[in-house]
Amino acid sequence: MLNFDFYAPARILFGKGEEKRIGELLKPHAAKVLLHYGGASLKKSGLYDTVVTSLTESGIAFVELGGVKPNPRLSLVHEGIALCKKEGVDLILASGGGSVIDSAKAIAMGVYYGGDIWEVYEKGAAVEKALPVATILTIPAAGSESSGDTVITNEEKQLKLGYGSPRLRPLLSIMNPELFFTLPKNQLANGVADMMSHVFERYFTNTTHTDLTDGLCEVTLKTLMKNALLAGGDMQNYDAWAELGFAGTVAHNGLVGMGRAQDWACHGMEHELSAIYDVAHGAGLAVLTPGWMQYVYKDNINMFVQFAVTVMGVEGSYRDPGAIVLEGIDRLRGFFGRLGLPATLADLGIGGDRLEEMAKKATGAAFSRERPLGGLKKLHWQDVLAIYTLVK
Repeated sequence: MLNFDFYAPARILFGKGEEKRIGELLKPHAAKVLLHYGGASLKKSGLYDTVVTSLTESGIAFVELGGVKPNPRLSLVHEGIALCKKEGVDLILASGGGSVIDSAKAIAMGVYYGGDIWEVYEKGAAVEKALPVATILTIPAAGSESSGDTVITNEEKQLKLGYGSPRLRPLLSIMNPELFFTLPKNQLANGVADMMSHVFERYFTNTTHTDLTDGLCEVTLKTLMKNALLAGGDMQNYDAWAELGFAGTVAHNGLVGMGRAQDWACHGMEHELSAIYDVAHGAGLAVLTPGWMQYVYKDNINMFVQFAVTVMGVEGSYRDPGAIVLEGIDRLRGFFGRLGLPATLADLGIGGDRLEEMAKKATGAAFSRERPLGGLKKLHWQDVLAIYTLVK
């Protein structure tokens, strides 16, 4: 096990009706907030009225900025930064899923950052201060409600990049599983694939003596798989959504990755799909993850045998570990298929004409600063291209 520093201060308020308390919860922290959200669904569901009523009754002034799209756009971030500066906002309240929360975090940094906020993502420029962010989660997927991470798409450059800082962990996040009941099934599927990937990126490691976090990863994955099918069969199953929501937080608040080298190759590869083709992040991960497993498993076959047996329930002879691993990968593909997720790039509407371009951009080779992806196995652009080709 490696040295680690675990700090996860985000306050999670879980359960029915907690969103009605947002005004009283924010009162000690802000006199004026930016209410940040996506589209019409917030108003259609009644959550917008609930939030506005709670803020008003608590004497908190607010301005609002909607319009966040999946793969949140830099242009809206710029608009939000300008609005917050003009209105003297003290805090950003993100009501939505990971895209809204990521956009809010970018705006929160940009209010104090001296240059263009894109420099933070592109060059890793240091951020010394950010507005506090609070969230009301409406889509369990990204884990952004408790993480210090944010991902933004620069639509002009067709680049999707991430940034992380402890300063970006939300002050507090409200999670009421009832707010998930009206989600379409494709968002359930995409969200589960995203949450599982957050675990996979930490689970598959060359670090040894990680019994506790191995177990945490494995039970989180099994919880996600079991309850995804239950929620898919009854989209108003409170208990299933409760398990999914809490598992999504655990998957990405840092806990399951403590003391182990992490990977993140699949996320790096998927960002190119989202940036160029604007595909749903979880759908892209569902395509790439089994292909990545198939490409790298021989570099640490014991880790993949453990996954196949412990998580996917594969039985077989340990004299043929490769067969066990491949069966586990097939079962993962089958699970994604049961959720209605795509299996190939072609299923996502992606052809083969830009695969090399994406491989070079993902690794930085396109910008003459190649940095291989991954931890379990280092992937150069040729490796990334091979994985894209494997799943095309």
